[in-house]
Amino acid sequence: MALIKLAALGALGYVGYKFYEKQKADHAAFADNQGEADVRDAGPESMRDKPKRGWSKADEASDQSFPASDPPANY
Repeated sequence: MALIKLAALGALGYVGYKFYEKQKADHAAFADNQGEADVRDAGPESMRDKPKRGWSKADEASDQSFPASDPPANY
């Protein structure tokens, strides 16, 4: 009986730990409508904190090219 209680307690602890880890995983730069991906969508509307100034064409092109290694042509 003690073994069953110990297994149940372990399972409860595991479920609680997984729930805690999922809640803790906050994507700092992601807007609320973004999914669980590692890379956010391009553009200022996908950012959690809206930019203080308007974006230029170079800003848009640079953001859309990330994480590609070569810069956009109009940079």
